[in-house]
Amino acid sequence: MRAGYELSHLNALEAESVHIIREVAATFERPVLLFSGGKDSAVMLELARRAFWPAPLPFPLLHIDTGRNFDEVIDFRDRTVARLGAQLLVGKVQDDIDAGRVTERPGETRNRLQTATLLRTIREHRFDAVFGGARRDEEKARAKERVFSFRDEYGAWDPRAQRPEVWNLYNGRHQKGEHIRVFPLSNWTELDIWEYIGQAEVELPPLYYAHNRTVVERDGMLLADNRFLTFGPDETKFEATVRFRTLGDADCTGCVESAAATPAEVIAETATTRLTERGATRADDRISESGMEDRKREGYF
Repeated sequence: MRAGYELSHLNALEAESVHIIREVAATFERPVLLFSGGKDSAVMLELARRAFWPAPLPFPLLHIDTGRNFDEVIDFRDRTVARLGAQLLVGKVQDDIDAGRVTERPGETRNRLQTATLLRTIREHRFDAVFGGARRDEEKARAKERVFSFRDEYGAWDPRAQRPEVWNLYNGRHQKGEHIRVFPLSNWTELDIWEYIGQAEVELPPLYYAHNRTVVERDGMLLADNRFLTFGPDETKFEATVRFRTLGDADCTGCVESAAATPAEVIAETATTRLTERGATRADDRISESGMEDRKREGYF
């Protein structure tokens, strides 16, 4: 009688992601890992660290900075990079605004402007593979993504040009000027992410856990009072106990009322929700039914 060996669900996801990260490091010349300080990029960074431990990361980290991040997230980003001794590159949207490459419109978020900064940074550093923390369960356009997502010389994504991925075999072939976006967390869900955070004790910005904050209700979301948000005369601020399910720009990312202050409490709360974190708390995803797919075709994450 032979003894069987079976990985748990989380360990199987971890093994798959580590395999993807190692495959990229072995077959691409200049990979980079997008690290914003959010929960998904924190988990992806932890998986990369485990993939090469005790050696250092064989590629740098990249943050596309809109200039409108939560202060707590930037502090966490810098502390994490210092702790790991990693190399951090920062592409600033403000640099593209100042150079006239993009135009900022009053009252709009800088979400769409990130695309130009990302593509410029990829060109300048000649990156041929870019790790991203997107998951298929987040949004319907992201559900169309392969693990290896081919981007043409303009950084554009064509869902009809996606390559088949059978038996965990990935096709990273590309010409000069083209690159591949790589999504090691594609098969993870929000619940998987939180269960892994609890199991691996992954550190996160404190905004992901319950805290008291001044908020305002707008378009069915609670937006936190901060220096990037302008309030209308008919909007009333109030105090609430909230946490963030996802972290984007401070002027367009909503929070949810919650008392979940530990990973275990967040897991219990997440297990009963029916809305993805982007659908529930990201105003920048509500521009149209095809908003995310349109941005991805232009070169967005």
